[in-house]
Amino acid sequence: QVQLVESGGGLVQAGGSLRLSCAASGSISSINRMGWYRQAPGKERELVANHISGGSTYLADSVKGRFTISRDNAKNTVYLQMNSLKPEDTGVYYCNAIALWTGEAYWGQGTLVTVSS
Repeated sequence: QVQLVESGGGLVQAGGSLRLSCAASGSISSINRMGWYRQAPGKERELVANHISGGSTYLADSVKGRFTISRDNAKNTVYLQMNSLKPEDTGVYYCNAIALWTGEAYWGQGTLVTVSS
């Protein structure tokens, strides 16, 4: 089992920045991929960014050039640095981890990001 705890959400004006953190505990050695999804009001959850063991990263087109994902293996934490935030970035951001051998997905409880115009 893997437990994920997010932090760092909040209210920010358009153009501002936030950094989300997701700390993993439990069977950490089984994790292959960690990332962030978001769900805006009335919309489906969507992938924002992924960090794969070995260093590969993925960013959705809508956040490229503004968001950065990084991982600190010593702290078992993945970060999402969000700059130049837009109102359309508003939503609940969920941390996600994928186990290497089983493909099982784990989710955090979510952290709300609100960007005001």
